[in-house]
Amino acid sequence: MAEQLRWVLIIISVVVIGGLLIHGLWSVRKKDAPTATNDERVEPADHRAAVERQSAPEPVSHIERDEPQFGDLSFSADEKQQPQANSFAQSEQETGSDVDDVATAAESSDEVVTEQEPEQPVASDFIIVHIQMPEGLNMEGSKLLPAVNTLGFKYSEEGFFNRHLDPAGHGPVLFRLVNMYNPGTFDIDNMEQFSTAGVSLFMTLPCDGDGLAAFNMLHSAAKKLADEFGATILDSQREEMTVDSVREYVEKVRRFSV
Repeated sequence: MAEQLRWVLIIISVVVIGGLLIHGLWSVRKKDAPTATNDERVEPADHRAAVERQSAPEPVSHIERDEPQFGDLSFSADEKQQPQANSFAQSEQETGSDVDDVATAAESSDEVVTEQEPEQPVASDFIIVHIQMPEGLNMEGSKLLPAVNTLGFKYSEEGFFNRHLDPAGHGPVLFRLVNMYNPGTFDIDNMEQFSTAGVSLFMTLPCDGDGLAAFNMLHSAAKKLADEFGATILDSQREEMTVDSVREYVEKVRRFSV
């Protein structure tokens, strides 16, 4: 009786251990199964970058060179015929002719591709200067409009104030004045009700005409607006502009003026 009981216990133990092993393997496979997710983070857009793109030149699409593709050139002899000196010479001449034709076609293709290659786009950059009001204060549109008109700015259809090479509003645009905050534009018909905590001046590089002279005009306009409204001039990092900041801007303008 004791012997039978011992065998029964052994069989039960084997069954339990086998069940645990099977359950463990099933659990491991279930955990290793990849899970898909469709969640995507949407980064907030930078308003300053959106304003800059409105005046940035469109990049020229790069056309990759299509190198000529050479097929596999295979040459096989007729096994049914005995090799002869004349047939070998004729085959050699035909082979040389085929290779010459392929080389000529490749050279012609290179010439066509070279002629179609576009000119490299000119690198561009920006000079950005902010005029920020103290916390809790705003620039009133009724004062801002006559101030920018005095500085030679002209209102544009895009909703910006442009400073042209000619103060009368003719010629290329040297730099622009935009609203520092969304939507970045000004409503010329409602300037009496308009107010903003800051404006920005930006200039595209390279600049039409004398880049250094244009930057000096931009910097002078920024100082006059800051004095008019009791505001602070900030650099592109929105930190207070220093002498070193001005020097860095001047060096950048010079690099694009070469």
